[in-house]
Amino acid sequence: MTLLSIGVRPNNKIAKDEGFSLNKRGGIVADDLCQTDDKDIYAVGDVIGVKDFINGNETMIPLAGPANKQGRAVAANMLGKKEEKYRSTIGTSVARIFDLTVSAVGSNEKILKREGYVYKKDYYVVILHPMSHAGYFPGALPMTIKLIFTSDGEILGGQIVGYDGVDKRIDTLVAIIYFKGSVYDLSKLELAYAPPYSSAKDTMNFVGYLATNVLENLTDPVLVSEYLENKEKYQLLDMREKEEPIAGSIPSSINILLTKLRNRLGELSKEKHYLVYCAVGLRGYISERILKQKGFKVSNLIGGYRTYMDLTEDSFADSINTSQDKFEGGKEAVENSQAYNIIELLNVCGLSCHGSIVGVSKKYKR
Repeated sequence: MTLLSIGVRPNNKIAKDEGFSLNKRGGIVADDLCQTDDKDIYAVGDVIGVKDFINGNETMIPLAGPANKQGRAVAANMLGKKEEKYRSTIGTSVARIFDLTVSAVGSNEKILKREGYVYKKDYYVVILHPMSHAGYFPGALPMTIKLIFTSDGEILGGQIVGYDGVDKRIDTLVAIIYFKGSVYDLSKLELAYAPPYSSAKDTMNFVGYLATNVLENLTDPVLVSEYLENKEKYQLLDMREKEEPIAGSIPSSINILLTKLRNRLGELSKEKHYLVYCAVGLRGYISERILKQKGFKVSNLIGGYRTYMDLTEDSFADSINTSQDKFEGGKEAVENSQAYNIIELLNVCGLSCHGSIVGVSKKYKR
């Protein structure tokens, strides 16, 4: 099944016929009191243009929350109560798609590029793949978080996708943005913790840590798109455990276990620019710090191998040659194979990063 959500158009026929001012997308122009050109006529909701909280430009953001706030403000103003102004819309949204929850707030990269923002000049990006709560407590599920911020630490926007706890994380980000907090403030928030709900280092604190690491030049992040456009610039180092690349790796990678890295520094050249990666980014960052302290030129692939696969899996699948995948041997071979068809149950729920793959490998060896 394919779902296409193209967007909405404002139902502006009455306003257009009466000659009211409209913006370039057909929305009715209204001031911060929600008054139109005729001050006795108010307009609210999906039909009006609003001020973008992030960049200050006029835009259209059709959401129920802002519409209700505008309605309350208009009612107060019409009744002569304390004047209420609707100043701007951040654009906070959340939706459930089957068992996934997707959410966003503020500006995404598409909007920023349209407004003339340049990556690593006007804004930076971090991507991480945390669990919804402490991994040792049953039921932890993965999520993906993307944060966009400026060199001053101002948060421009973020997106989160996952199964559990997505809504409360995006709301945390909304509060920071609304009160003009920075990534440093995000890293210091004291958020509720108990193993069924979060981790001692809360997911949103961790997002702040990653962003501050970028601003403090503790890491040189490289997006997957950057690497794909400049493959010849880097020598890839896969820092995962030896069992993990069996499930897949980026072509031309050299596999050096993080736990063995210090003992294998002599195999590396200070003339090369290394791009390290692991499953989701943490071990890549640790490897980057070790190598930099030893004088190597090194960067870290943002989001690790999981992000790489998320962005390239279609081309990866197309490149697989399945012509040789034929079963031969007839009835006897089938019967022999079924004799060894043993089903093993292995609970790897809640294991972060490489734990599940290593667990499967150990079971297989037994």
